[in-house]
Amino acid sequence: MAKRSSLFIRIVEGKHLPAKDITGSSDPYCIVKIDNEAIIRTATVWKTLSPFWGEEYEVHLPPTFHSVSFYVMDEDALSRDDVIGKVCVTRDVLTAHPKGYSGWLNLTEIDPDEEVQGEIHLQIEILGSDAARKLRCSVFEARDLARKDRNGASDPFVRVRYNSKTQESSVVKKSCYPRWNETFEFDLDESATEKVCIEVWDWDLVSRNDFLGKDGKLCLITLIDETTTAECRQEVAINLIKLFLGQGLAKEFLDLLFKLELDKTDEPNTLFRSNSLASKSMESFLKVTGMQYLHNVLGPTVNRVFDEKKYIELDPSKVEIKEVGCSGLHRIQTESEVIQQSTQHLQSYLTDLLITIAKSVRTCPATIRATFRQLFKRVEEHFPENKHKNVKFIAVTSFLCLRFFSPAIMSPKLFHLREKHADARTSRTLLLLAKAIQTVGNMDAAASRAKEGWMAPLQPTIQQSISQMKEFITKLIDIEEKEEVDQPKAQTLVVKEGPLFIHRGKGKGPLLSSSFKKLHFSLTSEALSFAKTPSSKKSSFITLSNIRAAEKVEEKSFGSSHVMQIIYADEAGQLEMAYLQCKCVNELNQWLSALRKVCVNNAEMLGSYHPGVFKGDKWSCCHQKEKTGLGCDKTRHGVTLQEWNDPLDPDLESQLIFRHLFGVRELMREKYLEMLTEKNENVLLRQSGDPENVDGPTRLFQVLQDLEDAHHTAVFSSGTLADGDRNCLLELQT
Repeated sequence: MAKRSSLFIRIVEGKHLPAKDITGSSDPYCIVKIDNEAIIRTATVWKTLSPFWGEEYEVHLPPTFHSVSFYVMDEDALSRDDVIGKVCVTRDVLTAHPKGYSGWLNLTEIDPDEEVQGEIHLQIEILGSDAARKLRCSVFEARDLARKDRNGASDPFVRVRYNSKTQESSVVKKSCYPRWNETFEFDLDESATEKVCIEVWDWDLVSRNDFLGKDGKLCLITLIDETTTAECRQEVAINLIKLFLGQGLAKEFLDLLFKLELDKTDEPNTLFRSNSLASKSMESFLKVTGMQYLHNVLGPTVNRVFDEKKYIELDPSKVEIKEVGCSGLHRIQTESEVIQQSTQHLQSYLTDLLITIAKSVRTCPATIRATFRQLFKRVEEHFPENKHKNVKFIAVTSFLCLRFFSPAIMSPKLFHLREKHADARTSRTLLLLAKAIQTVGNMDAAASRAKEGWMAPLQPTIQQSISQMKEFITKLIDIEEKEEVDQPKAQTLVVKEGPLFIHRGKGKGPLLSSSFKKLHFSLTSEALSFAKTPSSKKSSFITLSNIRAAEKVEEKSFGSSHVMQIIYADEAGQLEMAYLQCKCVNELNQWLSALRKVCVNNAEMLGSYHPGVFKGDKWSCCHQKEKTGLGCDKTRHGVTLQEWNDPLDPDLESQLIFRHLFGVRELMREKYLEMLTEKNENVLLRQSGDPENVDGPTRLFQVLQDLEDAHHTAVFSSGTLADGDRNCLLELQT
């Protein structure tokens, strides 16, 4: 505790956490609460029981605070996040350790009766003339409050604060569902910066009152975010990003999300820490527009780590002692020597990486630079105080370092930096390097203070790196308006590339796997091309507009289950087939998916194909003797993978967003009516008034209805569907 009113917190890591997911793992993150008010939320560390966060904060404590609680949560995409456990540090414990506390603490299970819960029904309005305006807060009732007393209930009352003035309601005895129906009025101060704060407390006769909770606010514009589940938020985010990128409006869309997130954030330590639509959209934006930039920045260092395969370990509890020296002069390397050597190697990697980052300002896509500049500006306006001078930098690094660079360093294969996953030694080195980048990304001057003993040797390098990162961000956001141009087409030039084996058939003999030749293929928005090596000049192979199908080939045809065929029309309009072999089934699925996505709008796509090959005088799959006849199996144009590097197709993204909004339409309407009811507004008046004044959700519902009507009209008036198809469609919609 540096001083009475502030507290320095470093959330380091966890170990031996229980598995909460069916995969035998968890997706842990931490929430820090001061007297049950959440002020900090760390990033989520995916699929691990020993997470490393390494995040640092300085929080200002209210004079009357009682405790600081640390909750370890498991993020769940399918249901409510699970509570793994909590640690509660009371005011007395902090007082007993004036120089602070550092060490491991055991997690304990939470008592549901001791956690903030429940809802409160309020109405806030402004009354009177300009000369004597009043702010009126009506408190009606609450429900499902926590049970604080031994009798299994509470004695709740409401405390309303505004502009340094406080009023309290009467106490409702022995109730978790109290009704107050009381009104409080305050003189409205237009210059006041303090918001109305409504708190619910449990009254106690002989002891201190217990805090039950405070009001939460829901912005009407966040309706879509509120009704989008964690399961599909990532998909919705990437669809929206690609849609607005295609329209050249990605920066404006993200700026709107930045403002919404800032409007509901008073504590900088929680800014962009949750997996909200804003966070997921920015994360998707970086992956879609900045993957080539990521490869240029991280590629050299990551490749060096893989090639050198050095043993690096800073944690004394994990150091492996080994023999060193030449034959006959063996000696055991000491623990300190291992750590010293590891520190030097890790410093070298981190220094090289920071130098590359510092030189990458002009290679960073203009649309990313412009977006970061807007984010920097918004955060600076929202937190102008000098004590928050680092927050605007941290807002940038929270995405660039914590959600982009660091995950790619830890899992280079997932970001296409490497073809294979790292071995155990290399993986540990990458993890330590990712931890260092996370610490740099937290960008707190206190990072130089070694709160974690085994990371201490790296602290001087990290401290220097923080200064370098600030200089880099300052230069990164210094961009002229004429450079702020979204270039979606440039981002789709290379959809997928890599080595494939192409079949070179001769005569009518049997087709063997040995007849495949290895080449480097590149799929762009115009053609599929190949070259002898990645750096060689490419030759156009197949124009995308000529592709008619991309499908798997039966294993028996070539003795391999990783072969695909591309059916395309040649210059004379005749159908030809190219057989390409992939190294594994995952690679096969990725290539098929990529090919189908870039050809989604091609005319004359085939409805059937032959999964075999034409050997001698017949097809191996169905034994038909006519080579150009109809296929014996249906093509699967719609079977694709959902990946960050999908080509931009604004029309497709519009359809996907419509499908999502249509699916949650009723949920959105229920949420909307609930919000209007809380605000005591006339729903019918809002929906039947002047169209110019109709609010966003009402317009959205009308657009969805119009699109549905247009779809029905187009489908059922075209006459292209058979009766059976129409019945099936009606069944699905019902």
